[in-house]
Amino acid sequence: MADAHAKYQSPLTSRYASEAMAYNFSDNKKFSTWRQLWLNLATAEKELGLEQITDEALDEMRANLTNIDYEMAAAEERRRRHDVMAHVHTFGVACPKAAPIIHLGATSCFVTDNADLIALRDGLTILLDRLAIVVDSLARFASAHRALPTLGFTHFQPAQLTTVGKRACLWLQELLWDLRNLQRARDDLCFRGVKGTTGTQASFLALFHGDHAKVKALDQRVTELSGFRTPYAVTGQTYSRKVDVDVIQALASLGATAHKIATDIRLLANLKEMEEPFEKEQIGSSAMAYKRNPMRCERVCALARHLQTLAFNALSTSSTQWLERTLDDSANRRITLPEAFLTADIVLLVLQNITDGLVVYPKVIGRRIAQELPFMATENVIMAMVERGGDRQECHEHIRVLSHEAAREVKMEGRENDLIDRIKADAYFAPIHAELDSLLDPVTFIGRAPEQVDEFVRDCVQPALAPYSEAIQAKQVAQLNV
Repeated sequence: MADAHAKYQSPLTSRYASEAMAYNFSDNKKFSTWRQLWLNLATAEKELGLEQITDEALDEMRANLTNIDYEMAAAEERRRRHDVMAHVHTFGVACPKAAPIIHLGATSCFVTDNADLIALRDGLTILLDRLAIVVDSLARFASAHRALPTLGFTHFQPAQLTTVGKRACLWLQELLWDLRNLQRARDDLCFRGVKGTTGTQASFLALFHGDHAKVKALDQRVTELSGFRTPYAVTGQTYSRKVDVDVIQALASLGATAHKIATDIRLLANLKEMEEPFEKEQIGSSAMAYKRNPMRCERVCALARHLQTLAFNALSTSSTQWLERTLDDSANRRITLPEAFLTADIVLLVLQNITDGLVVYPKVIGRRIAQELPFMATENVIMAMVERGGDRQECHEHIRVLSHEAAREVKMEGRENDLIDRIKADAYFAPIHAELDSLLDPVTFIGRAPEQVDEFVRDCVQPALAPYSEAIQAKQVAQLNV
């Protein structure tokens, strides 16, 4: 028996991806789908009057959809140098009564392209459920921390306050756009259907003796039997590879969102304000025992970068197709399509794990606010003094001097920000000494952030999640290899 550890295995399947997504691009799914497509074609051809197709043949095909002799198929492919014909022969051996009519009128792309479209549709359905679960988890987090003040950052420099929940809504908004993009990509998918070798349906027109109506009906019927509403109106030998571009661009865009979210959490982990889940016996570093590395977020970033690069691959393949088709797309797509979906799948699974267990440290957040808020509150101090009859320009100069003195202590001596103590010790500001604590209440600096969280979750998130209520209710905590 061959040693499984003696050859390369993709970590996407051996280490990371879910069983559902790995199965979606498995040989069992692919070749049983081919057989189902041959059954759908024969069924529709019989319904439309091809007498050479019998009920016994259809029953035989139906009974052998998953009875695949892979050794025979491999031997046939080595002999014939053609994967589709190898499986036509293998299916025919399992179904001798059906052998003469399997693949009748079809070209190879009838099974290869239509099976790919089924895999894209089913893969998007898996990803949509996963994404909805992540959105739901993050929305709950946002609502729980809707009013917790935190220091906002622009250019990663201290800025005005926001709230932890409001920041999470910035992440949520992009995830909702991704949900829309994946929905649109899935709903826009049509079926290649039965189009023949160059898309003209000439072989099927010959089968039905020039009856155009029957050929059109055949195309529509096979499409419906395969779970799609409509076939593409026109194709070459293949469906346009621009379809792959649309799908993978949506996945790559999700990758960009995931990378931004995970990067933000990594930055906040460095500030000790927020952390991803960390198990009791988890080791952060083999050398530095105290470390709590954000390895889940780092994994998201790593895989998200790979996912984004696949978008160019799809664009390049689409742009280099010649006329009705060329085969230099085949080997490329065998890698790119599964990798895009498997990568997106694990990115969402890890994001689910992260968002289910995000840890917030309010006291650390509060300490950082206390370090920066005195500077931010200077305008409030000036306005309060003016209300007590002070001169705005004179007050500005007083507080400018005190601010620079306090900043010097922070930067040059490493001391805490003592601007408020300096204001309290300055007789000039005596009229507002009693108000200073209220002027420095962080809640007065967060604007409508809590209300924005409530409104966003109610008006945007909840309606978007409504179609996925069953998946959300049935969610299981992902058991990841972490």
